[in-house]
Amino acid sequence: MADLLSPGIDRVVEAAFRKGVALDIRLMAHGPRNPADAAGALGADLGQMVRSLVFVATNLQGRLTQILSMLSCLSQDDLALTAALAGAVSVRPATAVEAYELTGYSDGMVPPFGHDRNVTILMDQDLCAYQWIWAAAGSDTAVFRAEPRTLRMLSNAIVAPIAATTWLRLPMAIEPRLQFEAS
Repeated sequence: MADLLSPGIDRVVEAAFRKGVALDIRLMAHGPRNPADAAGALGADLGQMVRSLVFVATNLQGRLTQILSMLSCLSQDDLALTAALAGAVSVRPATAVEAYELTGYSDGMVPPFGHDRNVTILMDQDLCAYQWIWAAAGSDTAVFRAEPRTLRMLSNAIVAPIAATTWLRLPMAIEPRLQFEAS
């Protein structure tokens, strides 16, 4: 089992404490293989599980900046929206090495706050639909539960629609059709 006093967890707890929040951290005996395993172990919906994705962006001056995008595990990031909201020209996923260098956490353990550097943080608005959401707490076996508004405050996140949308088509039988009458 993970040690609650590991350096990664400690940084997350300290960052929350500085903002007056005591975190509800849960330790799992074994690191979950995937978000669905974690959700099952917590008795949570997969949509309540937060993915923290690290991106490298190029700003208007041509300098590289970092972005952390928080999404539900049911969603994928829309890179064009992420770039626009962060004021970037382009965005690409960070490599595992870059993610570690930018946040101080290994891939899969990146919490939404408590990073080594200043990071622009975006939070998908779909997470706000849940009463509680779960995010990494700085270890592959530790997560914490928070209300979306608390997570937004702790991470200084910009809440916006950053998830890619899928256009759903109506079945052909009920799809609206234009009809023209002969005159």
